[in-house]
Amino acid sequence: MAVVIRMKRTGRKNRPCYRISVADSRAPRDGRTLETLGLYDPVAPSKDAQIRLDVERARHWLSSGALPSETVRSIFKRTGVYVGFAKPKPKRDRSGRKANTQTSARRVADKTMRSERKQARSKARVAAKRQAAKAAAQPAAE
Repeated sequence: MAVVIRMKRTGRKNRPCYRISVADSRAPRDGRTLETLGLYDPVAPSKDAQIRLDVERARHWLSSGALPSETVRSIFKRTGVYVGFAKPKPKRDRSGRKANTQTSARRVADKTMRSERKQARSKARVAAKRQAAKAAAQPAAE
């Protein structure tokens, strides 16, 4: 079961309020949840009243492998959920890979050698077929 942390819309028309909840990824947005972590009220008058969050439970779910949505991730950053939390592995540095690859001249030379070997094999096959045909034709002539 893939677990996600996402927002569930509540509130009335033109006055949104969101519950930050943990749910199965297959469940609908406003459907069944496993746990509610907090509340996000974007139209609250003060910044302190906008976000109420249980940081310890959020860390627990993140350590269990739950994937937050983009908006929830930004809320977690603002509230300090990731402070002291194990950082994910950095992305692999792909810039250094080019230094270890073959130069273009070497690649061209290898390609040329491969094509020459391929031509030599096909010539050998043709010569073997001709020789077999000659051998098959000689006993019939005698």
